[in-house]
Amino acid sequence: MGLGYWVIFGAFALVGLLVQNRLKSKFHKYGQVGLSNGMSGQQVALAMLNHYGIHDVQVVRGEGFLSDHYNPQTKTVSLSPEVYGGRSVAAASVAAHECGHAVQHATSYSMLQLRSALVPAVKIAAVAQQWGFMAAILLMSSFPQLMLIVIIAMLVTTLFSLITLPVEFDASHRALAWLDNTGTTRGVEYDYAKDSLKWAAMTYVVAALSSVAMLLYFILSYFGRD
Repeated sequence: MGLGYWVIFGAFALVGLLVQNRLKSKFHKYGQVGLSNGMSGQQVALAMLNHYGIHDVQVVRGEGFLSDHYNPQTKTVSLSPEVYGGRSVAAASVAAHECGHAVQHATSYSMLQLRSALVPAVKIAAVAQQWGFMAAILLMSSFPQLMLIVIIAMLVTTLFSLITLPVEFDASHRALAWLDNTGTTRGVEYDYAKDSLKWAAMTYVVAALSSVAMLLYFILSYFGRD
């Protein structure tokens, strides 16, 4: 494995760690700021769904720190314990963001549909990338074409990462617009919500940039330009 790989891997691993730590710090900070209306994350989620006339989506309590997500297949907004029961700006912003995905689903947002359509291919590509990469290292001298399989798999996962960006940014935009227009967050509460969602989005930006950088590295390596 060339030096370039380890430089790219190390750089993005470090940046990713810094962003994750910053996100946790922001969540902890804004988790100490209570909403003036006293609503919990669950109540915020239900209120937002009701506002948009979405009555077939469940809001459930999940497990794990910042494990919040929306599942379009089961139409479920799963909120981590800190968000589900939390009555803070952080809890409200995360809950509204996940409901932003539910609104995307209900309104047939094109980028969410595209990302959902890619999920089966991404699962296959992830497995092919993992095992193909290991095989390519062991058999590089005999079968250099194995790296091409890895590159094709990385193309799929990288495309997924790039499509995820507008999906996440749009969900945050919908969340912030609803929080502001309905007065769920007031004054500085809105600024805090915006800041927390900005750092959440940065984790996806770093992941996408890392994926693109790795893909370009392997493409250049395959064509002998490393």
